[in-house]
Amino acid sequence: MEELTRGFYTGERALFMAQDKRILDSIFDDGESPLKESKNIELVNCSFKWKYPLWYAKDIVARDCKWFDMARAGVWYTDNMVVEKAMIEAPKNFRRCKGLTLKDVTFFNAQETLWSCDGVTMEHVTAKGDYFAMNSENMTISDFRLDGNYSFDGCKNIEIHDATMLSKDAFWNSENITVYDSYICGEYLGWNAKNLTLINCTVESLQGMCYIQNLVMKNCKLINTTLAFEYSSVDAQIEGAVDSVLNPSEGSITADSIGELRMEADKIDPTRTKIVCRKSV
Repeated sequence: MEELTRGFYTGERALFMAQDKRILDSIFDDGESPLKESKNIELVNCSFKWKYPLWYAKDIVARDCKWFDMARAGVWYTDNMVVEKAMIEAPKNFRRCKGLTLKDVTFFNAQETLWSCDGVTMEHVTAKGDYFAMNSENMTISDFRLDGNYSFDGCKNIEIHDATMLSKDAFWNSENITVYDSYICGEYLGWNAKNLTLINCTVESLQGMCYIQNLVMKNCKLINTTLAFEYSSVDAQIEGAVDSVLNPSEGSITADSIGELRMEADKIDPTRTKIVCRKSV
């Protein structure tokens, strides 16, 4: 593998179709698509300062790299990429990628990031921005921190461990999502989802978990959560109280108590949902 050290690259397609290169301590400055169509590239302590640095690439490793604000739409249509210890300021990164690993990565502006990707592993990732991970699938995520609304819209086949998500409208239109040992705060959580499972989670949500097919909650806490479960099929085991429940379509809800329970017979069949309160209100 050829080694390139302390390069300063400008101009469009500076290293177009590069192959079998180890690039160290280098800067990709003004100039679009410097590594477009590249293959088998290792990047160490490199900086990207302009748009579209890695499109249609394959077999890429990037360690201790930085994407500056104008390195927008940085990695699209790229397969088999590992990114470790990265700082990413630019929005709209990672789109339509396959086989992507992100470890120790900070997204300062994660707006419209990680869209339509397949086969993603994320570990110790922090992100701030709306519309994170739309329409992606087959993801495994651990030690994740997100501040941004409308996350994971339309996603499929995702497993999340140890996350803190401040995210309104998370998991809308999603399918086969399981979240463990996490904190989620945001209005309208999970609407129109199929097969959403929350285990050992704490949730704060106005009108959360509504319009869901097969919602499962095990050993979860609902704090400041009102008008929950409307038109959802639900199997919920809640530790502590629930402030209010509105018109679940079927299933069972177990909690210490429910502050307000509305089961309106003109809208749903109340007999299809079993309500168990361990303690009186």
